Amino acid sequence: MLILLSNDDGVYSEGIRALAAKLQGLAKVVVAAPDREQSASSHSITLHRPLRIVEVKKNFYGVSGTPTDCITLGINEILKRKPDLIISGINRGANLGDDVHYSGTVSAAMEGAIMGVPAMAVSLVTREDHPRYAVAANFATKLAKGIRKHGLPKGVVLNVNVPSMAGKKIKGYQFCTLGKRNYSEAIVDKIDPRGKKYYWIGGDEVGSDNIPGSDCNAVLAGYISITPLNVNVTDYPFLEQIRNWKI
Repeated sequence: MLILLSNDDGVYSEGIRALAAKLQGLAKVVVAAPDREQSASSHSITLHRPLRIVEVKKNFYGVSGTPTDCITLGINEILKRKPDLIISGINRGANLGDDVHYSGTVSAAMEGAIMGVPAMAVSLVTREDHPRYAVAANFATKLAKGIRKHGLPKGVVLNVNVPSMAGKKIKGYQFCTLGKRNYSEAIVDKIDPRGKKYYWIGGDEVGSDNIPGSDCNAVLAGYISITPLNVNVTDYPFLEQIRNWKI
């Protein structure tokens, strides 16, 4: 079994190294990850500048681009064939609810699915100084075995969020829908040394909607959430309605 790992925290992040080490007994593992942090880069690709690949150590490659670039180069240049599985993570911080639209971690997995490779994204729900990556790595390894056994439908990605707590305290796992996280609308504007205004975007999380069966509710209750995402975002029920429109 050949597994390609990526993330948006960068090739030097603790999370991806913990995951790579745990997976060694299951498969051959190759890492292709950004050479610097690319959080919230979503599904962007680099079109207007050249990209470089640097071998950081054996089977660890840093790419001067986005997580999506890493998957493209990982499959076509580093591996030169499709892997059996792509895992993106372990992300430091949750990717719950609407986060999936902004997350480079999730987008790396989505790019894998677009390219026809089973994929999952793994995030650790934490803001701690010393995150418990081992707990998430252990579960990701078990889930990788499950994917190898059962397979995934074409175009489907599993988005996994693991509470940062001792393994024995986690109540189990739940298969969930996406929830709804809420953030304060924080835009800070300042003046730079040259007298020009600049803006810094970034609101704090202020909780989540109480949606039964959602990933937010599951994690809040002490469960690992597993949400299947589809790269085909067509709204089929509404498509049938809109066909009756007269414009």
